[in-house]
Amino acid sequence: MTPPLNASRSALIDELAHSGARLAGTLAALTGDDLRAASALPGWTRAHVVAHLARSADAYRRLLNTARTGVEPGPRPDAGALARAVENSTARPAPDLVNDLHDSLAALIEDARSMPATAWDAEVTAAAGWPHPARFTLYRCWRELEAHHTDLAAGHGPSDWPAPYVAWALDDTLTTLAALDFPLGRVDAVDLGRRWTLAPSGPAVTAPGHAILAWLTGRAGTAPLTITGGPLPTPPAWPLPPTRTWT
Repeated sequence: MTPPLNASRSALIDELAHSGARLAGTLAALTGDDLRAASALPGWTRAHVVAHLARSADAYRRLLNTARTGVEPGPRPDAGALARAVENSTARPAPDLVNDLHDSLAALIEDARSMPATAWDAEVTAAAGWPHPARFTLYRCWRELEAHHTDLAAGHGPSDWPAPYVAWALDDTLTTLAALDFPLGRVDAVDLGRRWTLAPSGPAVTAPGHAILAWLTGRAGTAPLTITGGPLPTPPAWPLPPTRTWT
């Protein structure tokens, strides 16, 4: 169900394209005033979310280019520069802002489709400083699109996340939490037919996968969680750098 890290690259790129198309459909229904309204992220309007997604797509393209050529394309913008770029983008007219995101995503997907097979294993470094193979860039972008589509607070909620995304994001998040000794015993995603055991003891949670992922990511879901064995711990800030051995 979920594209693993060695999945067909074209299948995962197709998932990105589908996520981008769903996002475009949501944005097409929003007016300029809608974009200036508050998002679900504190202090950010929907325009901030759109601008952030566009600049993130540019950053992922940069990582793919580094993997392809083996050369960093000039100094990397720091966090302050990226924040200023997002803030400046929000002042653009709504059609320009949406088109900017569309163009950035389209360019990223085009670059991904043309990547040499050998370049996907090249190591690149996230802005936060942790390394990963270039192939993980696609998963990071997928996560960005699905999570921030929900953050627009424009009708796309956790229950709208595609099952392959939910299964992958749960795998990635729970693997990291287990490595961090997060005090959670078991997770059962009833709709996915999946179970994760994080520790020999501790509370257990049972629910649809999207509801569990919504809880872990700090996003409000509508499906209830069934909890046994004590109260659930508070998840750390998400997303977490993956704690995995890359193969």
